[in-house]
Amino acid sequence: MSHDTEAEESVESDGQLIERWRRGDQLAATALVNRHAPALVRFAASSGARDDIGELVQDTFVRAFGALDGFRGESTFRTWLFTIERRLLLDRRRAEKRRGPMVELDEGASSTEYDALDSMLADESEVAVRAAVERLSPTQREVFLLRVVEGLSYKEIAEVADTTEGAARVHYHHAMRAVKESLHD
Repeated sequence: MSHDTEAEESVESDGQLIERWRRGDQLAATALVNRHAPALVRFAASSGARDDIGELVQDTFVRAFGALDGFRGESTFRTWLFTIERRLLLDRRRAEKRRGPMVELDEGASSTEYDALDSMLADESEVAVRAAVERLSPTQREVFLLRVVEGLSYKEIAEVADTTEGAARVHYHHAMRAVKESLHD
C-alpha cells in the first residue's frame, strides 16, 4: 500500500464526521468546518457578498448543525451547506433592499509582488471577467459561479439553486456564452 493511499484512507468522510458529531464529538464539527468553510467563503464572495462573509459562513454552520437531524444525505453535505448559505444570502439581499442602497467604494489592491505591468494586466483581466459576470442575470451568475468556482456538478447545482439539472445546464451555457462575448467585445 502506498503512502498516498494510507493518507486517503485515514481521512474520514463527511458522513463519518456527522455521526461522530451526533454522538457528541465536538472535534468532528471542527473538522467539518475546517473542511468546508473555504468553499463557503469563496461562494459567498463570488456571489457578491462584500461584508461579514465570516459571519455568513458562521451562520451557515450554525444553521446546518442546528438542523443536522434533518439532513438525510440525499445530497452531499457540501451541497447542503451551499443551499443553506444561498438562502442566507437571499435573506440578506431582501433585508438590504428594504433598508435602501449602500454605496461602497473598492479601493483596489496595490501591487507589491509583481512588477507594475504584470499587476496592471492581471487587474484588467480580473476586472473584465468580474464585469462580465456581474452583467449576468442573478440565476446565470449563481450557476456560473457554482460550476466554475466551486466545481459542482449540474445535479448539485440544481439542488443548491432549487431548479432542474437541465435548467442548470442551460443557465450555465448561456452564462458562458455571455461572458465569452463580453470579453471579446
